[in-house]
Amino acid sequence: MKVLDLIVKESCAVSATSVRMVLTAHDTLPDMQPGQFVELRIDDTPGVLLRRPISIHDYDKESNTLALLVQRVGKGTAWLCSRQAGDVVNAVLPLGNGFTLPSEGAPCSPLLIGGGVGVAPLLFLGRELCRRGIVPTFLLGARTSKELLCKDLFESVGTVYVTTEVGDEGVKGFVTHHPVLSEGDFNAVYVCGPKPMMQAVVTMARAGEVWCEVSLENRMACGIGACLCCVEDTLSGNVCVCKEGPVFNIDRLKWT
Repeated sequence: MKVLDLIVKESCAVSATSVRMVLTAHDTLPDMQPGQFVELRIDDTPGVLLRRPISIHDYDKESNTLALLVQRVGKGTAWLCSRQAGDVVNAVLPLGNGFTLPSEGAPCSPLLIGGGVGVAPLLFLGRELCRRGIVPTFLLGARTSKELLCKDLFESVGTVYVTTEVGDEGVKGFVTHHPVLSEGDFNAVYVCGPKPMMQAVVTMARAGEVWCEVSLENRMACGIGACLCCVEDTLSGNVCVCKEGPVFNIDRLKWT
């Protein structure tokens, strides 16, 4: 874990409320794993005292860059979304425990399911799976086609299926309505998005006895397990999501 000043290389809108930022640093970025996150300091914003947790969307060791997807939901994220090339953002990174990756050469047919801005960590995960010779399948959900985030980037990594609630792209409905869930032959499922969506996918995974990990989105204020804002009640008791997660195997969760 390091505290670094990150320099914005580029920032572009990917929807009406979301921005994709690519950042670098004068120092070498630490190694990162898919599913980990960063805590970003919000400067010059009265009333905003705490850092904001953002999933690592992508990471390239060779170019010393990382990418983040930021959705504007309040003053803190509005400040982040307004950053331009050359601006500096202070970060603590990387934090948390990431997704479990299969051993190189191990038989694996993974389905990566994301809803809304929850798609963010799945791109980095998909790239890491590809490096292990595993082509991922993505199932991305959004309210409308205009709110599907970075679909082109996911298509450059693996096969992409889509659902939209209004039905203007892909299958109409939620991700759990897509036939690929019942027709595909998957032995691993990774999920990130709104909690009701993840709980619905977990129910299906358990019914099919499919190995599954979820990335929880509990509010994480400190990122190191000190503030107790992100506690989740698991089968082993209360745990801090930021420290023991944010990724959990569904066997640890009380979700039904």
